[in-house]
Parts: sequence; structure tokens; C-alpha cells
Amino acid sequence: MDTPKKPGRAARPGTGGITLNDVAKLAGVSAITVSRALNTPAAVSPDTLERVRGAIARSGYVPNLVAGGLASNRSRLVAALVPTIAGPVFLETIQALTDALAEAGCQLMLGQSGYGGAREEALLDAIIGRRPDGIVLIGIMHSAEGRRRLLASGIPVVETWDITPTPLDMIVGFSHEKVGVAVADYLHGRGFRRPGIVSASDERATRRRAGFEQRYAELGVPAIPACVVPSPSSLGNGRAGFAGLRASHPGLDVVFCSSDVIAHGVITEAHATGLSVPDDIAVMGFGDLPFAAFTYPQLSTVRIDGTSIGRQAAHFILDRVANRDVGPPVRDIGFSIVQRGSA
Repeated sequence: MDTPKKPGRAARPGTGGITLNDVAKLAGVSAITVSRALNTPAAVSPDTLERVRGAIARSGYVPNLVAGGLASNRSRLVAALVPTIAGPVFLETIQALTDALAEAGCQLMLGQSGYGGAREEALLDAIIGRRPDGIVLIGIMHSAEGRRRLLASGIPVVETWDITPTPLDMIVGFSHEKVGVAVADYLHGRGFRRPGIVSASDERATRRRAGFEQRYAELGVPAIPACVVPSPSSLGNGRAGFAGLRASHPGLDVVFCSSDVIAHGVITEAHATGLSVPDDIAVMGFGDLPFAAFTYPQLSTVRIDGTSIGRQAAHFILDRVANRDVGPPVRDIGFSIVQRGSA
């Protein structure tokens, strides 16, 4: 009579992949020695370390980071949520974040949340469930449910490209309202009294627009025509936005754009319709993207130090994970007006 099997967990079918034990056999060492070579190489002799690395190279073995993360309580992954990967405005920040994390042996996992926030909560669930060492957000987390989930997770969170005295955890960025005010002061100081706006529809662009409008109203220009185009920005909706704005308000002397990409579209449309920039219409952008200094004429814009934002976000997370003092959790990096030929 067959002996009944004890109930227990079913065996997981093999995947056929190279395992740590396979590497150990190939190197002629124990599995624990391979583990030490991977996680604490200083604890292994140089000769053994060379043999293990050679076996890994020959076999193509990739360590199981999930298992390693469970053992060390570190995933060495940081997740970043960006509204779009199509637009270039956040690339400098993402590059700096990637580089600073790589220097510390961590990797960046990128998710696209969209500008409307519809995918944000589902994306957060997927990310939190993987327990990254930190989460970087572009902008401020406004969803009450999203805030609740992030706070409950206990994962370090850095909000970026915005500023508030009451961040979810840590924040590095600047005031969009102050950008709008500063641009209004600059353009008014240059003698522009008939401004218009071509702005994307996202929340941060809307606050720049509001600061601009409020400041111009204080300076005696109470009504500013605006054309709002969909986010993310594109050269095409810059052209279309300016065409519509000019059709209804032909007397404008300057256009403030919510991005350099839109500003490029405005300049292109102006040239296509026989207008001279800045003699007939001046143009002001936002972001100081790499092409801004090479448009014709060169684009006046607002410079944001995206590299500083990315590196500070990385340092916030790395310091928090290492239980080091992060210092002030709110870092305002400010911005600067870049005066060029278009305005």
C-alpha cells in the first residue's frame, strides 16, 4: 500500500534558468561562497572572487534581486512617476536621478502617470507592491487616496518640480506661481503691454499662467487673452494655439508660452505667416531646453536646473534609506530668466 504523502506546498516547476547552485558547481565552490561573492565581495579571497565572476560570465547568471532584497530589506530600486516620457522637459532631471542612484548601486524604474492622473493610483499600487527603496514624483501628489497609500507604505517619497511647505515627505523644486510673476515683471519691464498666452492644460502650467495674469493685472493690464492646448506640449499645438490666438486678438505684442516646445511652435507659425520675431511679436518660453539657444531667433525662456532637482531627489532617498539626516525636507532651487533674441 502506498504511503500517503504529507500535505504541503506544491513544488514549483523549474524554469530551466541558471541558478546560484549551477554557478557554484561551475566555479568549484559552495553556494554560500557565491552568495558572499555577490553581496560582500570583500569577504571572499581574490582568487575565489575571480573564479566566481568567471563562472557568472560564462553561464550568463543574473542574481535574484527579489530574494536578495527580502534578505537585506533593500530592493536597490527607486521608482519615478513622470507625466509623460514623450516630452523633453523632465529628461535632465531623470538623467541626473539615474546617474546619482547608479553611483550608489541603485537603479531607476520609470512609470508614466499621464497628466490627468487617471493612471496614477493603479501605477502606485504596482510600484508600492514591489517595495522600492524610494519613490520620486513629478509634481505634488494631490489625490487623497494616493497620499494615504504612500504614507501607509513607509517608503521615502520625494515630490519634485514643485514646492509646498507641507510635502508628503520631502520635496525639491520651485514655485510655478512665482515663475509667472517673474516673467510678467520681465516682459512688462521690456515694454510689452499687450500680452497673450499659449498654455498647456496641465495643473503646473495653469499656475504659471495664473501668476502671470495676476501680476500683469497689478501692473495695469487686467485682461490677457489665452489659448489653452492639450498636454503634453507639442510644436503642433504651439502653432495651432498661436494661430487661434492671433485670429481673435491680432494686436498682441508678446506671447508667453508654458513650454519651450510650444514657444518653438509659436515662432514657427509666426515665420510661416510673415511675422518677424521679435519685431512684430515677441515670444517667451519655459524650460530652457537644449534647442532653445538654437531657434531663430534664440528663445528667451525660464531656466530650471533639472540636474539639481534630480541629484537632490536621489540624495534625499539614499540618505533616508541609510538612516542619515536628510536636512531640511523642503528645497526651493528657484529659477532664472534667460534673455535671448525672441523677447
